[in-house]
Amino acid sequence: MTQKTGVVAMMTFVSFSIMGRYFIRPAAVLAFAPSPKSLLSRISKRPLQQQHIAWMTTDIAATTDSTTPSSSSSSSLMVMKRVKTANAMPSDDPVLIKGWVRTVRKQKTLAFVEVNDGSSMKGIQCVLLFDDIDEATKEAIGSLTTGCSVEVQGKVVESQGQQDVELSGTNLRLIGDCPGDTYPLAKKRHSLEFLRSLAHLRPRTNTIAAVARVRSTLAFAIHDFFQTQGFLYLQTPLITASDCEGAGEMFFVTTMDMDEISKLPKETIPVAAKTNDNDDNDDKKTKKEHVVTDKVDYSQDFFGKKAYLTVSGQLGAETHACALGDVYTFGPTFRAENSQTTRHLAEFHMVEPEMAFADLTSAMDNAESMLKTVVKKVLDERLVELQFFQKFYDKKLQGRLTKLVDTPFVRISYRDAIGYLQEEIGKDPTKWQFPNVEFGTDLATEHERWLAETKFESAVFVYNYPKKIKAFYMRDNDDDGGETVNAMDLLVPGVGELVGGSQREERLDVLLKKMEEQDLDPKDYWWYLDLRRFGTVPHAGYGLGFERLVCYVCGIENIRDAIAFPRYPGNAEF
Repeated sequence: MTQKTGVVAMMTFVSFSIMGRYFIRPAAVLAFAPSPKSLLSRISKRPLQQQHIAWMTTDIAATTDSTTPSSSSSSSLMVMKRVKTANAMPSDDPVLIKGWVRTVRKQKTLAFVEVNDGSSMKGIQCVLLFDDIDEATKEAIGSLTTGCSVEVQGKVVESQGQQDVELSGTNLRLIGDCPGDTYPLAKKRHSLEFLRSLAHLRPRTNTIAAVARVRSTLAFAIHDFFQTQGFLYLQTPLITASDCEGAGEMFFVTTMDMDEISKLPKETIPVAAKTNDNDDNDDKKTKKEHVVTDKVDYSQDFFGKKAYLTVSGQLGAETHACALGDVYTFGPTFRAENSQTTRHLAEFHMVEPEMAFADLTSAMDNAESMLKTVVKKVLDERLVELQFFQKFYDKKLQGRLTKLVDTPFVRISYRDAIGYLQEEIGKDPTKWQFPNVEFGTDLATEHERWLAETKFESAVFVYNYPKKIKAFYMRDNDDDGGETVNAMDLLVPGVGELVGGSQREERLDVLLKKMEEQDLDPKDYWWYLDLRRFGTVPHAGYGLGFERLVCYVCGIENIRDAIAFPRYPGNAEF
């Protein structure tokens, strides 16, 4: 027979984490009269990290046989869900918010703690009423500083302030403290130049965090575009023996000990030497001798030859395009160009599609469609970040991006572009850093930006460039005697050149002649030439500088702020 008696029941929970999810397991269910304070005291003094306590005041059915809960029920798991601040929605279920403290405001009866976990611009405001929290939480609140990491429990509710939602907190735990006297990111606005010296901490700032989120969205959108279009994703090697651009600005890769130059192996060359035959002094024989030179013998290096970090994955991508149809690469590339401009990095990422049975028009069509698609993705999904960039960096940003998506790109020949520039420069040459422009001029950034920002106020394809300023693999145009190549650059406002591409030279005899003109050894490109020997096909492609795209979409000027850890002359920190 069961008799009801009024008691207080207390359930203790042991918390633990599995694969990043937070679990609570009932440790014990205790029934007692309200008077024994010693038991409450012992439990409340347990470390907060080891247990969470849930109170229930109820009538417990006391059984005469003192039956205990079954082992299956006592070992069941109750999950407290962790929620990212970007996805926080009002709910009756308690949740966990984990992140870093931005601000703390304490009043007489409550505290406001702004927590940001990186998933959104503003994070979430946690409101903790002192009457509703335990002493351990009050003590933790007293220790909070900007930058420390915390875990907050509570319910997401509609906000009474400017935010859409806030967390009605019931428990807060300090995970990692952050001494305010030594933390270099005080709550103030820092220059981007200063933040580059703290690249390991700058993702905690609004600007760099927003750049990272936009960058992630762009990268996903690029992959999604090409996958939807039926392209195959290809990973080309980072170490190569070929100079794709023929410019020679490549990083050298070796395992040889350059600190011991005198011990490096040297090349030897055979020479003919005349010697007297022992049996007949008049009969001279010729034998070969080897003379040691001053050149390093790289046949004894790791790869058996000179090797470099790649400047492009294009040549490798062509091999697969000539078998699989349409492919693309998206990976790091390197260029040892001694440039300190805001547009250049020594390590950067390139998006490089290659299309078989395609010409230059196909490449321009694909590049335009891709850019419109990925920029629209950012406009749709990263509006808060774009509003931030427009407020602090580029007042016309959203309008410019919307126009790019909605307006067809302009397409003009290189000859026409030179004509427009000569006409404009002629009005006042003193306004230009490079006023001398003629056929054969490699357009400078000021020329590119004038065409995109002033002349057309639009993205502009410039095509049919002079042969002498472009790479060896670009197809010669037949209609002008080979003076130009079937190449294009895409110029956009605020950046200048964003995309460069061409139809590739598929004719073996023409390609060999071009390589000879540029002093390239066909033996180094034997595999590339085989594509022309066996089933050659017209094909085209282009390269998109990913960091430049990030700059364009975010409205930031310096490319060093568009990548996590910028590499440039004199800097390889972190």
